[in-house]
Amino acid sequence: MSQAVAGEGIGLVQRRGMEVSFAAGIVLILTILFLPIPKFIIDMGLAISIALSVLILMVALWINKPLEFSAFPTVLLIATMLRLALNVATTRLILANGDEGGAAAGHIIDGFAQMVMSGDFVIGIIVFVILVTVNFLVITKGATRIAEVGARFTLDAIPGKQMAIDADLSAGIIDEKEAQRRRRELEEESSFFGSMDGASKFVRGDAIAGIIITAVNLFGGIIIGTTRHGMQLGEAADVFTRLSVGDGLVTQIPALIVALAAGLLVSKGSTRGAAEQAVLGQLGAYPRALFVAASVMVLLGLTPGLPGLPLFALAALLGFVAWIVPRKRAESEARKAEEAKAEEVRVQEESRDSVKESLKTAEIELILGKQLATELLTAHGELAARVGKMRRKFARQYGFVVPEIKLSDSLVLAPKSYEIRIHGTAVASSALRVGEVLVITGDAGKPDVPGDPVREPAFGMNAMWVSESYAAEVRREGFTPVDIVSVLLTHLSETIRNNLPSLLSYKDMRALLDRLDPEYKRLIDDICPAQISYSGLQGVLKLLLAERVSIRNLHLILEAIAEIAPHVRRSEQVVEHVRMRMGQQICGDLTEGGALKVLRLGTRWDLAFHQAVKRDAKGEVIEFDIDPRQLEEFGQAASAAIKERMAQGHNFALVAAPDARPYVRMVIERLFATLPVLSHVEIPRGVEVETLGAIS
Repeated sequence: MSQAVAGEGIGLVQRRGMEVSFAAGIVLILTILFLPIPKFIIDMGLAISIALSVLILMVALWINKPLEFSAFPTVLLIATMLRLALNVATTRLILANGDEGGAAAGHIIDGFAQMVMSGDFVIGIIVFVILVTVNFLVITKGATRIAEVGARFTLDAIPGKQMAIDADLSAGIIDEKEAQRRRRELEEESSFFGSMDGASKFVRGDAIAGIIITAVNLFGGIIIGTTRHGMQLGEAADVFTRLSVGDGLVTQIPALIVALAAGLLVSKGSTRGAAEQAVLGQLGAYPRALFVAASVMVLLGLTPGLPGLPLFALAALLGFVAWIVPRKRAESEARKAEEAKAEEVRVQEESRDSVKESLKTAEIELILGKQLATELLTAHGELAARVGKMRRKFARQYGFVVPEIKLSDSLVLAPKSYEIRIHGTAVASSALRVGEVLVITGDAGKPDVPGDPVREPAFGMNAMWVSESYAAEVRREGFTPVDIVSVLLTHLSETIRNNLPSLLSYKDMRALLDRLDPEYKRLIDDICPAQISYSGLQGVLKLLLAERVSIRNLHLILEAIAEIAPHVRRSEQVVEHVRMRMGQQICGDLTEGGALKVLRLGTRWDLAFHQAVKRDAKGEVIEFDIDPRQLEEFGQAASAAIKERMAQGHNFALVAAPDARPYVRMVIERLFATLPVLSHVEIPRGVEVETLGAIS
């Protein structure tokens, strides 16, 4: 613990030392403005200014995004102040010691003057004017404009970006920690571009100050040289021009470098990656453009009077790059694909070995015995293809996509058996016979061929297994043989229909709501959760699916819920109102040949159910109280009447009074799970009703 405390103390001392040193450096820059400075310190300061400007440029080139150099405005101010302070100090030396010759203001200024001017001060003046023009009119002005526009658009976009972050957080796409990070980055971005808008004025002002100081050095030096030092006008002009232009060049070159860094930084925008990756990567991403550029270079090389060697060399370089880029890109994509595939395999292996993976259960799973798996899974892909078609059919029919159906095999099951599981629980199972077909006989006679009588697994109808060699003879006798894949899929389809409510998850419901039009999303915001919770809405949809009512017209369901939700709270009451509003769809799905066939309760049972429904003073249903013996008698009478109509081949619905319909359905579903039960108010006008009789 003592070592940790000592380490913290050392770190604190180091930080304070750096703070004091930084403050001392700023104070030193300010003192240069007022105090005379020796030449060797001036040389050191000018070298530091050049090195600092190059460092700034390199950092601006290599950062991935502008915010990584958010201290640029502060660094720019310090660098600008350093150059101006050195400029003032060199001005003092030039005007005071100009009669000493070229080394009057230090060796760096003299060296730059000799290197650039080549002994002729006119060349120096021209080069200096060109540098100032490039810096002031081109780079600085462009960077200033980009910074202004970037700051304006960044500030205007802040409310929209904040709303997007809040929306992602509300939708669960990001967590609170990520939302805080994005908000902080948004604040930093707005502050950065606002600061860059002001920092660009430093660069512009630095260029103007350089021009003014150089002019002062030039004209002031000539006047002082002729009046104070007794120099000839030509001699004074030559000496002070070389010194002034050399000083201006030493100042303007770092200023030009820093201005270029500022331009690179503000023009980077939303581009990610270092500057060479962004520029070279995008310029070299189009081989056809490179080929066209190479062709132009070849044409110029063939033009008389132009040097052919450099143009042909450049054309060869561009052509080579255009040829190599697609191959490199293809290799890179292939390598990335292989890496992604290897990563996917690794993740799958890890997940297969993971304990958490064993906790996951498939929502729908079809498990086949070993013999069935060999026949149906490995021999051909018909089963998987037909399962996919069945899921699409369910989506069109019921309005939501049932979960993926997992196909697997098991050594635990009998070789010819299969099992259907919903959420990991076995809900149905049966056996198939490879090499045989199933003939549905019902209550009619059997075909005159050898076979084993069984119960058809999906509906429990009488059937028999017959060898495939007798299939043609069975057809001649008027029966339809069914292959084992169709038998299996029919059983699977009926099992899914019986479990539709448990297959509509909360996630599925939210996905359905997200696909609605914006107007209905506003309707959802109005009723949820003020009048009905999202889980309550899911409960309503599940109750509809439990009676095989399609939710494909979800917008109509939401409108009906919005009508009744302010007045009732129980999901069962909401469902009855929704069914009444969707009567056209419900009856349309049950109509055959233009008519809706119905079986009525009869007067006795209408009265019995009406008396069993108990209400409070407000008319709300509070309980259903019926004598168990009477209920058993109704079940027997209903079974007899329903079986009689089914034996006649009718597809029909049972019709009851609106208040009794839920309770009639509760009794009937235990006897005939697939028989629809309607109320009188659910049958809309214009529907032709054909009454098959009544339960007497």
